Amino acid sequence: MADSFWQRGQAWLEGGMHQRITRAGLLFTFTILLVGLAAFASANNLLFLLVAALLATLLISGFISRLGLAGLELDIELPEHIPARRKITGQLVLKNKKHWAPSFSLHLTGAPDSGMAGALYLPIVPGNSTLREPVELFFAKRGLYRENAFFFTSRFPFGFTQRRAQVRLAREVLVYPSIDALPGFEEILSVMVGEIESAQRGRGHDFYRIRPYEILESSRHVDWKATAHTGDLQIREFAREQDQTVTIFLDLDVPELNEDWFERAVDCSAFLVWRLSLNNTRMRFVTQRWEVHVPDSGSVYTILRYLARVAPSLGLETPIPDEHSSFQIALSPNAARVVEAGWTHARVLGLDDLTGADSGDGPAQAGNPAR
Repeated sequence: MADSFWQRGQAWLEGGMHQRITRAGLLFTFTILLVGLAAFASANNLLFLLVAALLATLLISGFISRLGLAGLELDIELPEHIPARRKITGQLVLKNKKHWAPSFSLHLTGAPDSGMAGALYLPIVPGNSTLREPVELFFAKRGLYRENAFFFTSRFPFGFTQRRAQVRLAREVLVYPSIDALPGFEEILSVMVGEIESAQRGRGHDFYRIRPYEILESSRHVDWKATAHTGDLQIREFAREQDQTVTIFLDLDVPELNEDWFERAVDCSAFLVWRLSLNNTRMRFVTQRWEVHVPDSGSVYTILRYLARVAPSLGLETPIPDEHSSFQIALSPNAARVVEAGWTHARVLGLDDLTGADSGDGPAQAGNPAR
């Protein structure tokens, strides 16, 4: 009971601030003690005046230090979309609510999960003013960040103590998975792009290209002018009237021992959907618990927001594939189970294909299509 009362009283006196005595503060305090002992021993009025001046300097230092950290209001404006493992620039908005007193020599740091890796030095924040400064943030992992704690520290004016005040932003930050390529991801994408391009060839009304004739093709599509010009049979191709859909399946039925693989699979999914979206590719992204069609029922950011918080869940039934997809890719630690569920034409990326994708040991090879 007494300890609790003492802690509450100490917290009230500190006003949410914590202080640490520096080496200069210890030397200054030791100097005051020596001069005080000499004053009492000698009864010298001049030494008493000197002790009073030293004590006044110490008290004024503490008051000014405390005043400098009071009345500060912090906000950080972040971009709307934040991917993991990519440096982003936010806008620091610092308001000094004191009408007349400025704040000097402030160091701003963040908690480990705040995204702010380094310290930002602010030499002065005038009274009753708002300061805007760019700040660099970095989030190492995907997910929902609720720990938005930041700390102001200052040794102003004389460096006798270092005071620290904590500011907590009441908000949540959603960080997408990394959309940058890890080793092996580019190879997977190149295979997808090649097969998608092949699937886009068709017999629509828009001209696609002229290419050499292949055995067993119908002669009614021969371009006779190009054939006469080259001396070899040439075929006129037309683009399909409607693009077919690329289906990406992320298996959530992943045991605990394969959680590292699951994180790489999430990164791979985010990378693929992001790069495919840049080419305006129609996509169907599906798991056992969720499904979206891009652009019909969502956008690439809809998928990234889902991937930011997705987690493994055991015992889920594998969904059936989309028969209208021109290309199917399945990320699963159990390829046999996926094939049995009907993904017989999908390119399956299993444990061996994504394990060590971010280790830097070399590119991982894309899985072979399950036939």
